[in-house]
Amino acid sequence: MLRGRIVKDKMAQGLMCLLTILSILFVLVMAVGLYLKSAPVLEGRSFVSLITSSEWKPMKGEFGFLPFIVGSLWVTFLAILIAFPISLLTAIYLTEYARPKVRKLVFPALDILAALPSVIYGVWGMLVIVPWISSHVAPHFMDFSSGYTVLAAGIVLGVMVLPLLVSLFIEVFSSVPIELREASLALGATRWQTAKKVVLRKTLAGMLAATVLAVSRAMGETIAVLMVCGCVIGIPKGVLEPCYPIPALIANNYGEMLSMPLYESALMFAALILFAVVLVFNLLSRIILYRIERKEA
Repeated sequence: MLRGRIVKDKMAQGLMCLLTILSILFVLVMAVGLYLKSAPVLEGRSFVSLITSSEWKPMKGEFGFLPFIVGSLWVTFLAILIAFPISLLTAIYLTEYARPKVRKLVFPALDILAALPSVIYGVWGMLVIVPWISSHVAPHFMDFSSGYTVLAAGIVLGVMVLPLLVSLFIEVFSSVPIELREASLALGATRWQTAKKVVLRKTLAGMLAATVLAVSRAMGETIAVLMVCGCVIGIPKGVLEPCYPIPALIANNYGEMLSMPLYESALMFAALILFAVVLVFNLLSRIILYRIERKEA
């Protein structure tokens, strides 16, 4: 009987190890597949020239991805800039101040926000955010704006990642032992001082990981951003100008350009760029987390 249990344990261990290896292979297969699909556009063109050029003329074989890269970075970092402080303060309130009744009301609302399809956020952005920017924000800075801008895309995307960031921050803050909070309060610290000096410092690594995960989530969002960004090819010089992020480029053009192999290859190269950017962000976060953990050890 003992031998049978040992055999089952080893089989379970082997199965889990196999599934772990497969999950890693999926990433490698995706990277290789995107690279092979991108190979035609890389023939006769250097990688550097493709990502630093602003010329986008597919019919002439000119593919400059800089406007799309800059547009993606603009929208993503604006969304995180909007969502981060709101999410952080909301999570602190829910974990350190809120009563159980308040939590029971807020948590389902966050779940509903997280479950809404992205197209609903896009429609909300078109009906509310875009007219608001066009009528009330842009006139203070320029003569006319359609409202389909970096700011509109950043606000919509920020609202989309808000429930994800709040949930992650709550999970991170909940991992702090209650004894540390009680010790801080017993020494005379207020709840805010305890949250700032104990909870936030103890969970710095987890907060960083949560933020990077939100950046990765925001970087690849397509439909909602596509509906409010303006989709104008060009490097935006401010938040009140239209932009054209990489996911919007792929979604807008892939279905129509399958008959043009070089154009299809260019769109696959755009997907490869997006894949690489998200991968780099995650690797940097892991390096930073490793250094923080070593410093705290």
